[in-house]
Amino acid sequence: MSEQDLRDSRRQLSFFHGQLEDLYKRLPWGHRLVDGLSMAAQALAAGSLGYSVGLLLHTEQAFWGALTAISVTQQTYMDTRKSSLDQVIGAGIGGTVALIGSYVAKDNYTAYAITMAVAIMLCWCFKVGSSGKLSATTVTIVMLVPHAGPFWTVALTRLGEVTIGIASALLVTRLAHWLEDHWLGDPNADS
Repeated sequence: MSEQDLRDSRRQLSFFHGQLEDLYKRLPWGHRLVDGLSMAAQALAAGSLGYSVGLLLHTEQAFWGALTAISVTQQTYMDTRKSSLDQVIGAGIGGTVALIGSYVAKDNYTAYAITMAVAIMLCWCFKVGSSGKLSATTVTIVMLVPHAGPFWTVALTRLGEVTIGIASALLVTRLAHWLEDHWLGDPNADS
């Protein structure tokens, strides 16, 4: 694909995205309210499940499961899966790079800044740029948030808490769409 083709595709995608946003803004207020209530219920259920499972498993900071579940919950199951994949990749790359940065430079802000930049660049080099900011967030948590014990336990615990949140969001989103299909009927099903 040439550079011109890529620019044209991006331009068309941007135009299509704008049209979708305009269409959503033209929906009646009641429809937007119902969509908002649905998203709020899904985020609350996923966050609560992530937090509860974290507490049951005695993770150090169970709230990370709730935060992750809320952040990856999207309107559709497929979007939630994509967001979850970005989160796992970002946490994995960020945690790995943060471990290396922590062992090489210990507690040093310059090392943190370099490590964060390296994590983002690696995501882009591995063609997962959408995970870049999430990897930087993980680097920040591992290297800057005060903790007791070695850095590797922080990184692994964080990855476990992220996994709990992702599993919670996927389960709740799948269940919500199943209920929606059964209560409202599948509009694509043949009558």
